[in-house]
Amino acid sequence: MWNRALQSSRIVGFGILLAGTVAAAGPAAGPPETKKDGTRETVQGVEITDPYRWLEDQDAPETRAWIDAQNAYTKRVLDQAPGRAGLEKRIAELLKVDIITTPTEKGGRYFFSRRAADRDLPVLYVRSGLRGSDEVLVDPDKLSTDHTLSASFLDVSNDGNLVVYGVRHGGEDEQIVRLLAVDGRKALPDELPRARYSGVSLTADKKTIYYSRQTKEGPRVFRHDLGTDPASDAKLFGDGYGPEKIIGTSLSDDGKYLVLVVSHGSAATKTEVYFQEIAAGGSIRPVVNDVEARFAPRVGGDTMFLQTNWESPNGRVLAVDLKSPARENWKEVVPQGNSAIQDTAAAGGRLFVRYSENVVPKVRIFEPSGKSVGEISDPSIGTVSNVAGDWDKKEGFYTYQSYVVPSKIYRYDIATGSRSVFAETHVPIASDRYEVEQARYPSKDGTEIPMFLVHRKGMTRDGRNPALLTGYGGFTLSSTPGYSALAALWVELGGVYAVANLRGGGEFGETWHKAGMLEKKQNVFDDFIAASEWLIAQKWTSREKLAIAGGSNGGLLVGAALTQRPELFRAVVCSYPLLDMVRYHKFLVAGYWVPEYGSSENAEQFKYLYAYSPYHRVKAGTPYPAVLFITGDSDTRVAPLHARKMTALMQADSADQADRPVLLYYDKQAGHSRGFITPVSKQIEDLSTEFLFLTWQLGMEASSAAKPAKKAA
Repeated sequence: MWNRALQSSRIVGFGILLAGTVAAAGPAAGPPETKKDGTRETVQGVEITDPYRWLEDQDAPETRAWIDAQNAYTKRVLDQAPGRAGLEKRIAELLKVDIITTPTEKGGRYFFSRRAADRDLPVLYVRSGLRGSDEVLVDPDKLSTDHTLSASFLDVSNDGNLVVYGVRHGGEDEQIVRLLAVDGRKALPDELPRARYSGVSLTADKKTIYYSRQTKEGPRVFRHDLGTDPASDAKLFGDGYGPEKIIGTSLSDDGKYLVLVVSHGSAATKTEVYFQEIAAGGSIRPVVNDVEARFAPRVGGDTMFLQTNWESPNGRVLAVDLKSPARENWKEVVPQGNSAIQDTAAAGGRLFVRYSENVVPKVRIFEPSGKSVGEISDPSIGTVSNVAGDWDKKEGFYTYQSYVVPSKIYRYDIATGSRSVFAETHVPIASDRYEVEQARYPSKDGTEIPMFLVHRKGMTRDGRNPALLTGYGGFTLSSTPGYSALAALWVELGGVYAVANLRGGGEFGETWHKAGMLEKKQNVFDDFIAASEWLIAQKWTSREKLAIAGGSNGGLLVGAALTQRPELFRAVVCSYPLLDMVRYHKFLVAGYWVPEYGSSENAEQFKYLYAYSPYHRVKAGTPYPAVLFITGDSDTRVAPLHARKMTALMQADSADQADRPVLLYYDKQAGHSRGFITPVSKQIEDLSTEFLFLTWQLGMEASSAAKPAKKAA
């Protein structure tokens, strides 16, 4: 939630059933009884009951027994819905495909992760030259026998002969940092311990690593000299910053400058930027630390380009000469425009600025002076992203994808503007059978909200189509069109897949973000509810055919919609959610999110948090829709206690509806960072469970699913 990782793995979605119809599940014994304790407390003058606080203790024997009982109940209910075997078969066809990440070129070698169709986890590869053969660097199958450990690149030396990579368990955010010499495939003895890292960078001489690590006191920046004990690493920066802050570190492409960014929480309203000239042995100097705005630095040569919303809610780019970084010397090179700036990359001596134009990303190219020299775009509704490359090279890479168009990675010649396909994902779906369109609808206060709709071409709007609505609405994250197995499989079955671009995101700049945070968070829920009402009113679907799904901050979103307007939905999938907004800030890294949500420790903020907190809005006897809560032990970002407590409360207080159960799918290995790093075998199991729940609840006929395309799309 505190970084862009929430949107990084588009390949994962729900599954689909192709053989057999999912009939209504037969009678099953009710959910396990959950004891209540007598916990009561007064918060800001309001007495609050919390009968399931004992479930906050994740490791307690009684909590573990309760989890086992809930998983057994979920299995018992869903096992009565036929068709899992056919479901798993189709999901396997769609997920067991070759996937490659955007490469990094160093020393004439290309480094990337690739998960082959016959592998369970992504493997770290190196390729010598564009047309060389792919060679294995790190095989995760050798890290664990049960496929619970995954590996990912963290940095590569400029000569391409030393790799820094992270190893994580399940979906944890924490990693162990290891090093590997490419020539000879020799593992170095240096290893940084399991922790939450925010930037790990090798110096040009390959003798030192700079890194930021979250400690109990807060984030701290360290220097590790290779060959020494990490316990003796020198602390360089961070004293005085508490655990609610995030410090990111990076080195410029030439290794000359160390850059440090202090974020005052996730999607912070304030960031600080510092730098150090490594070779000169200079001190750490501030670029900006006294402005209530966000600054994202990119270094090219001796210039730092700052993407910022300072005095520009849609964003602009400033140039700072690091030889003379005083503010009076800053220059504006890309001014604010009508479209919001999403990201900036510095490669090949140019700036690549990604804009959101009516929620469709476009990349414009600028000289360092600010002169516009072209753009990268696509005529269809899709997303151009992940522009990458070094400042002193003329080669770059970027990715294009849309909801039913799998990812293509392009190699881009920065000097000529020509492009070629470096890699693409071939998935057996008939992309040309479906279309993506944009709609706009009024929210409760009249604000116009955009929404993407994905469906079969020529679909009839008769109120009978199953629809799956999702959204996010927070932390400046924009819900742009990206390939999703969820979307592709849903429309293959004949459904409508809808993505609402809610306030709180970054689709229209900082003004849009601020309209959905803190005391205005209810706007986000109103936007989502209005999307549901519009889909029904326009006869895209009906209440009995409408499901909603969301994860993380999106889990809070669907939790709020569920408790505020339960009659609108037939089914809800709520993944890795925040739901107890009175106590959320007390657990794991939730202090990062206080600038976005507020805290119940503040009397004014408590009022609106308590007013919408889903856990506190459940009303006994209400006929709620069917709900599937999803979480797991390895979620070290959003505490799994939210889903545990909410499951217990809703099972106790929901009206007795055997055909609309409240279920918990709890994985003892999974965590927040799902997706590409999750074993395919586990994805198949998870997705079949999720989609089985949805097809059963919405009465979807599996026979209406399109047959796989004869050729990969």
